[in-house]
Amino acid sequence: MTRHFLSLSDAGGDALAAILGDAMDRKAARRGLPKGLPDADAPLAGRVLAMVFEKNSTRTRVSFDIGIRQLGGSSVVLDAGTTQLGRGETIADTARVLSRMADAIMLRTDDHAKLEELAHYASVPVINGLTDLSHPCQIVADLQTLLEHGKALPGLEVAWLGDGNNVLNSIVEAAGLMKFNVRIGVPDGYDSDAAFIAAARAGGARIDIFRNAADAVRGADVVVTDTWISMGQAHAETKLAAMTPFQVNAGLMAQAKSDAVLLHCLPAHRGEEVTDEVIDGPQSVVWDEAENRIHAQKSVLRWAFGQI
Repeated sequence: MTRHFLSLSDAGGDALAAILGDAMDRKAARRGLPKGLPDADAPLAGRVLAMVFEKNSTRTRVSFDIGIRQLGGSSVVLDAGTTQLGRGETIADTARVLSRMADAIMLRTDDHAKLEELAHYASVPVINGLTDLSHPCQIVADLQTLLEHGKALPGLEVAWLGDGNNVLNSIVEAAGLMKFNVRIGVPDGYDSDAAFIAAARAGGARIDIFRNAADAVRGADVVVTDTWISMGQAHAETKLAAMTPFQVNAGLMAQAKSDAVLLHCLPAHRGEEVTDEVIDGPQSVVWDEAENRIHAQKSVLRWAFGQI
């Protein structure tokens, strides 16, 4: 049966733990090596990953491209504007064709329904590189980063500040799978998807919602934020005004535990959701988080090919 990675739940908690362990092991095994040198075992030698981008990307594009090369494979990068998708070819037909030409497909798109349709018609693994609903690959890298910095996941207190967006949805999903808690600090009217919250609570996670930033952060082990205006959204002054009290600054970080760390999936709008003092400060682990996209993506790919 074809393994798709459309959400963290497609893998499940046990497989996610195995993916994280593999990512850390493979990262350690190639420490000091040139980034373009394949891993010693090259487990995906000869495999081709087709990467389809309908939204701009830096970390997702580079991490999947470098990741598949380090695993011994290769990639083909497709932008919707320069392919037949941009001229009206159906997703179903694209899925059928790419399944004949590549061994796996990664899609980064605006509409989660497109990803589901691609997976329905593809006969090779399909991986979610980001949709408007979720961003599971980012969260694998986030969890890896927390583990590397000595944060055991069960019982962890994670505070989210800002918009109830796709990244938050995947954090909440991960909470239910890995048994940590999420303290969501968002303005009224900008909540995350209720279905993700319900599923996480059913999985044993505590998901609390706060309308005050300090209440959300108080006593947290991890503070997470993201841009307030997502790609494709208008630069809405009303939304920015609502979000401003949830800016992660030095005063707010001081409300978290003294050894708390900051995560941000990047790119950051410095001076909006986070200040320079915090993102460049000693509690920030965002650069480790960004690097770990490579290692996380590699292990997601290995899982999709049935190697984990």
